[in-house]
Amino acid sequence: MKRLLTAAALLAAIPAAAQAQDVTRIPGGATSPILAGVFVPAKADMLILSGQVPSPAVQGGAPDAIATYGDTKTQAISTFKKIEALLKSQGYEMSDVIKLTVFLVGDPANGGKLDFKGFNEAYSQFFGTATQPNKSARSVVQVAALAGPAFLVEIEATAAKTPKK
Repeated sequence: MKRLLTAAALLAAIPAAAQAQDVTRIPGGATSPILAGVFVPAKADMLILSGQVPSPAVQGGAPDAIATYGDTKTQAISTFKKIEALLKSQGYEMSDVIKLTVFLVGDPANGGKLDFKGFNEAYSQFFGTATQPNKSARSVVQVAALAGPAFLVEIEATAAKTPKK
Protein backbone atom coordinates (compact mmCIF):
# COMPACT_ATOMS: atom_id res chain seq x y z
CA MET A 1 0.00 0.00 0.00
CA LYS A 2 2.85 2.37 0.86
CA ARG A 3 4.42 1.80 -2.60
CA LEU A 4 1.13 2.67 -4.29
CA LEU A 5 0.89 5.88 -2.32
CA THR A 6 4.49 6.78 -3.17
CA ALA A 7 3.92 6.10 -6.88
CA ALA A 8 0.70 8.10 -6.79
CA ALA A 9 2.48 11.01 -5.10
CA LEU A 10 5.23 10.97 -7.73
CA LEU A 11 2.72 10.86 -10.58
CA ALA A 12 0.70 13.68 -9.01
CA ALA A 13 3.85 15.82 -9.12
CA ILE A 14 4.11 15.37 -12.90
CA PRO A 15 2.16 17.94 -14.91
CA ALA A 16 -0.80 16.42 -16.79
CA ALA A 17 0.58 17.58 -20.16
CA ALA A 18 3.85 15.74 -19.50
CA GLN A 19 1.97 12.59 -18.53
CA ALA A 20 0.26 12.64 -21.91
CA GLN A 21 3.31 12.70 -24.14
CA ASP A 22 6.87 13.17 -22.91
CA VAL A 23 9.36 11.08 -20.99
CA THR A 24 9.49 12.94 -17.67
CA ARG A 25 12.48 12.81 -15.37
CA ILE A 26 11.84 13.15 -11.64
CA PRO A 27 14.90 14.83 -10.12
CA GLY A 28 16.77 13.40 -7.17
CA GLY A 29 18.06 15.70 -4.46
CA ALA A 30 19.63 19.05 -5.37
CA THR A 31 23.13 17.60 -5.57
CA SER A 32 22.16 14.08 -6.62
CA PRO A 33 23.88 12.76 -9.75
CA ILE A 34 20.86 10.52 -10.44
CA LEU A 35 17.11 10.78 -10.86
CA ALA A 36 14.56 9.72 -8.27
CA GLY A 37 12.52 8.17 -11.07
CA VAL A 38 11.23 8.44 -14.61
CA PHE A 39 7.74 8.49 -16.09
CA VAL A 40 7.60 6.79 -19.50
CA PRO A 41 4.34 7.33 -21.39
CA ALA A 42 2.71 4.45 -23.25
CA LYS A 43 3.58 5.87 -26.68
CA ALA A 44 7.31 6.19 -25.97
CA ASP A 45 9.80 4.10 -27.89
CA MET A 46 12.12 2.12 -25.63
CA LEU A 47 15.44 0.40 -26.18
CA ILE A 48 16.76 -2.02 -23.57
CA LEU A 49 20.42 -2.95 -23.88
CA SER A 50 21.91 -6.12 -22.49
CA GLY A 51 24.72 -5.76 -20.02
CA GLN A 52 27.82 -4.29 -21.63
CA VAL A 53 31.38 -4.88 -20.49
CA PRO A 54 34.56 -2.94 -21.25
CA SER A 55 36.92 -3.33 -24.17
CA PRO A 56 40.60 -3.93 -23.44
CA ALA A 57 42.48 -0.76 -22.51
CA VAL A 58 45.82 -2.39 -23.32
CA GLN A 59 46.21 -4.17 -26.64
CA GLY A 60 47.93 -7.54 -26.39
CA GLY A 61 47.37 -7.81 -22.65
CA ALA A 62 46.41 -11.07 -20.99
CA PRO A 63 42.65 -11.55 -21.50
CA ASP A 64 42.10 -12.58 -17.87
CA ALA A 65 44.15 -9.75 -16.30
CA ILE A 66 42.42 -6.73 -14.78
CA ALA A 67 45.38 -4.61 -15.94
CA THR A 68 44.35 -5.35 -19.55
CA TYR A 69 41.00 -3.62 -18.98
CA GLY A 70 42.02 -1.05 -16.38
CA ASP A 71 40.60 0.05 -13.06
CA THR A 72 36.90 0.63 -12.40
CA LYS A 73 36.91 4.17 -13.80
CA THR A 74 38.70 3.10 -17.00
CA GLN A 75 36.38 0.11 -17.44
CA ALA A 76 33.27 2.22 -16.81
CA ILE A 77 34.34 4.83 -19.39
CA SER A 78 34.95 2.07 -21.93
CA THR A 79 31.57 0.52 -21.17
CA PHE A 80 29.75 3.86 -21.45
CA LYS A 81 31.42 4.42 -24.83
CA LYS A 82 30.10 1.01 -25.97
CA ILE A 83 26.63 1.93 -24.75
CA GLU A 84 26.86 5.27 -26.54
CA ALA A 85 27.79 3.54 -29.83
CA LEU A 86 24.99 0.97 -29.49
CA LEU A 87 22.47 3.70 -28.78
CA LYS A 88 23.64 5.73 -31.77
CA SER A 89 23.36 2.68 -34.05
CA GLN A 90 19.67 2.49 -33.12
CA GLY A 91 18.91 6.21 -33.39
CA TYR A 92 19.22 7.00 -29.68
CA GLU A 93 21.59 9.19 -27.68
CA MET A 94 22.98 9.11 -24.15
CA SER A 95 20.42 11.82 -23.32
CA ASP A 96 17.70 9.20 -23.96
CA VAL A 97 19.02 6.86 -21.23
CA ILE A 98 16.51 6.71 -18.40
CA LYS A 99 17.79 3.77 -16.30
CA LEU A 100 21.11 2.09 -15.63
CA THR A 101 21.73 -1.08 -13.69
CA VAL A 102 25.40 -1.27 -12.78
CA PHE A 103 27.27 -4.32 -11.55
CA LEU A 104 30.68 -3.67 -9.98
CA VAL A 105 33.15 -6.28 -8.83
CA GLY A 106 35.24 -5.45 -5.80
CA ASP A 107 38.65 -4.33 -7.01
CA PRO A 108 41.52 -6.36 -5.51
CA ALA A 109 43.54 -3.11 -5.51
CA ASN A 110 40.81 -1.60 -3.30
CA GLY A 111 40.77 -4.38 -0.71
CA GLY A 112 37.99 -6.22 -2.55
CA LYS A 113 35.58 -3.29 -2.24
CA LEU A 114 33.86 -1.71 -5.20
CA ASP A 115 35.34 1.55 -6.42
CA PHE A 116 32.18 3.69 -6.25
CA LYS A 117 34.16 6.91 -6.53
CA GLY A 118 35.89 5.77 -9.72
CA PHE A 119 32.57 4.64 -11.19
CA ASN A 120 30.91 7.98 -10.36
CA GLU A 121 33.80 9.88 -11.96
CA ALA A 122 33.19 7.93 -15.18
CA TYR A 123 29.40 8.34 -14.95
CA SER A 124 29.74 12.10 -14.53
CA GLN A 125 31.55 12.34 -17.88
CA PHE A 126 28.39 11.07 -19.65
CA PHE A 127 25.47 12.28 -17.49
CA GLY A 128 24.63 15.66 -15.98
CA THR A 129 27.21 17.51 -18.06
CA ALA A 130 26.94 20.86 -19.81
CA THR A 131 26.63 19.10 -23.19
CA GLN A 132 24.42 16.25 -21.93
CA PRO A 133 22.52 17.50 -18.87
CA ASN A 134 20.14 14.54 -18.51
CA LYS A 135 20.67 12.15 -15.63
CA SER A 136 19.37 8.62 -15.27
CA ALA A 137 17.69 6.55 -12.62
CA ARG A 138 20.35 4.11 -11.47
CA SER A 139 21.14 1.14 -9.28
CA VAL A 140 24.71 0.15 -8.44
CA VAL A 141 25.47 -3.16 -6.78
CA GLN A 142 28.62 -5.06 -5.91
CA VAL A 143 28.75 -8.60 -7.24
CA ALA A 144 31.17 -11.42 -6.55
CA ALA A 145 32.23 -11.79 -10.19
CA LEU A 146 31.24 -11.17 -13.78
CA ALA A 147 31.48 -13.47 -16.81
CA GLY A 148 35.04 -12.42 -17.62
CA PRO A 149 37.59 -12.72 -14.80
CA ALA A 150 39.09 -9.29 -15.62
CA PHE A 151 35.81 -7.37 -15.73
CA LEU A 152 35.11 -5.01 -12.85
CA VAL A 153 32.13 -3.35 -14.58
CA GLU A 154 28.96 -4.41 -16.41
CA ILE A 155 26.19 -1.94 -17.23
CA GLU A 156 22.65 -2.48 -18.51
CA ALA A 157 20.93 0.55 -20.04
CA THR A 158 17.34 1.43 -20.85
CA ALA A 159 16.62 4.36 -23.15
CA ALA A 160 13.26 5.93 -23.99
CA LYS A 161 12.05 8.75 -26.19
CA THR A 162 8.77 9.96 -27.53
CA PRO A 163 8.31 9.74 -31.29
CA LYS A 164 8.74 12.97 -33.22
CA LYS A 165 5.46 14.32 -34.50
